[in-house]
Amino acid sequence: MIKLHAQPYDISAAGFYFESTEDYHKNSHNLKNIYGDIVEEFEIQFIDGETIDCELAQAWELNQANFSDYFDAVENWDDEQKKIYIIAVGECSYSHDQIANDSDAIDILIYQLNSLRELAELFVDEGFYGEIPENLQFYIDYDAIARDLGFDYSEISIASENYVYRCM
Repeated sequence: MIKLHAQPYDISAAGFYFESTEDYHKNSHNLKNIYGDIVEEFEIQFIDGETIDCELAQAWELNQANFSDYFDAVENWDDEQKKIYIIAVGECSYSHDQIANDSDAIDILIYQLNSLRELAELFVDEGFYGEIPENLQFYIDYDAIARDLGFDYSEISIASENYVYRCM
């Protein structure tokens, strides 16, 4: 279950916690500050939930206008979709609208690996650098290949899992 907090921009009003769009509307509808004025603007803060949902909230840039869609995404998306969104929007500069309108247009390579060195080893094993004779395989400088890959690939940890990705 996701718990968010609506923090009023009006410092003379108290915020409230909510777990659904309905909770938000119920609590915000008649909220008043200490002077009796209705409070209308809130900062939406992530408070509790799974780690991947926290990271999704950060990439989502939660606000009053989009938290309802965020709740829908948390409920309906699998972890793979959340991971792609986090990398695409949070790291690769895709906009929320680009992903919402055409998620097939996202051009990102993602590998569940711990480091660029592991990516270098994978690429050598898969023959990306051509056929390497067995007697020369012990002389390959994987760290140098990893440094070169670092120009195009980056590393990220999402919900305690490590990934190497490339924004195209």
